[in-house]
Amino acid sequence: MNSQQLDHGTILIVDDNPANLDVLSDFLDSSGFEVLVAQDGYSAIDKVNYAPPHLILLDIMMPGIDGFETCRRIKDNPQTKDIPIIFTSALADTVDKVKGLSLGAVDYITKPFQQEEVLARVRLHLRLYFIGQELAEQNSLLEQRVTERTAKLNQAIQELQTAQVQLIQSEKMSSLGQLVAGVAHEINNPVNFIFGNLSHANEYIASLLEIIQTYQDKYPDPDEELQETLQELELDFLIEDLPKLLKSMQVGAERIREIVLSLRKFSRIDEAELKQVDIHDGIDTTLMILHNRIKVRSSSPAIEIVRNYGDLPEVECYSGQLNQVFMNLLANAIDALDVKRDSAEATRITITTSKISDNRVRISIADNGAGIEESVREKIFNPFFTTKPIGKGTGMGLAIAYSIVVDKHDGSLVCSSYPGQGTEFVLEIPCIQTQLDGRTADVQEVTH
Repeated sequence: MNSQQLDHGTILIVDDNPANLDVLSDFLDSSGFEVLVAQDGYSAIDKVNYAPPHLILLDIMMPGIDGFETCRRIKDNPQTKDIPIIFTSALADTVDKVKGLSLGAVDYITKPFQQEEVLARVRLHLRLYFIGQELAEQNSLLEQRVTERTAKLNQAIQELQTAQVQLIQSEKMSSLGQLVAGVAHEINNPVNFIFGNLSHANEYIASLLEIIQTYQDKYPDPDEELQETLQELELDFLIEDLPKLLKSMQVGAERIREIVLSLRKFSRIDEAELKQVDIHDGIDTTLMILHNRIKVRSSSPAIEIVRNYGDLPEVECYSGQLNQVFMNLLANAIDALDVKRDSAEATRITITTSKISDNRVRISIADNGAGIEESVREKIFNPFFTTKPIGKGTGMGLAIAYSIVVDKHDGSLVCSSYPGQGTEFVLEIPCIQTQLDGRTADVQEVTH
């Protein structure tokens, strides 16, 4: 396989928008590819069966059968199941992307298109496709080298899965950062306006109350009409309650400002590079965001949070990504405890931190839930693996957490759990990051 092969593959573009078809087909044709087009799912399937392309660019929203169903039918056909499919859509929801990848697609490109991105991803997946085809041909001709070739194919698949996890992680954090920036902008301005004017309102009301008090001192015996008005409006109550009302408004405004600050700290939208941070601050910020799921409910007590914080130095890390790890682990712990809360049993999450060497810290997040079966525990870090009902989980949370800790921070993430004994996740990372040398830590299982 050479670069000329990559630029002369056959690509099928499926899109019901003629403008999109024209733009993509002209661009890819000028880049040296042979281009086929289809405007709906049925004609796309017919063309794939008649003349299988090397790669398919498949729109999601189409009349008749949509892109997801088209993909499923192509993947169900043994003759066409290995053709790489890249979804194209204006939909930016992570759930839609995960659904597409779960159906067998290899990638996802968001509209409007960037030509350089399209070309790079097409070439990448053509390369992986041709590698797979080459390995399959060599395996059929050289049976004695099956093990070696299969290992290469598995490596290519693993690299692709890793790339997919990293892509979803990157886009998820980017979307979160944009969301938080929008929330901060939209909420901060009116809240600051209210907060800034409350002090003036306090002064004005204090002045008005002083004027009223002066009138009462000077004219202690108002006429009958004024006396009836004062009684009807409950002046004494207003004088007593109005300062309390303003105080509660000030407390509420301060609370909103704290929540916005917590969201910014959680996502660290302004801190995309390595930076030394307080790990405890990141954990506490995450707990504040999850407060609504932890607090007392009508039928069950609050989840008890036990903080066994050690004396930690500031840790050099990608703080926004590490906060996402805390979010995934703590949210999973809350999910595990919800069953016990429904039966009014005591629930507890214990967070323990310690410095275990000159350049390494350990963070443990443990719950007293039902625990995890061994057969499940062995798969929990695998991409797309989930035990939750459809629509409740994507199977990416722990896979992303593992990638962040191991690949991004040269650390380790292990799970210790047995049925009836709760679950503990332990992550360790260096205090100071050194240049990663390509090592990949293995998932470890710690038993009681």
